[in-house]
Amino acid sequence: MNLSLSIGPIASLIAGILILLIPRLLNYIVAIYLILIGLVGLFGSGHMRL
Repeated sequence: MNLSLSIGPIASLIAGILILLIPRLLNYIVAIYLILIGLVGLFGSGHMRL
């Protein structure tokens, strides 16, 4: 059984939960999320498989 996860949905799920729990973190969570997605887009996620 192969299980391959991508970082986008996992990051957005964690960010959504944190925003619901602590709304003041919204700016930081959005900034970190955008940086992570940008880095994954630049360097590719072809080698990142779980």
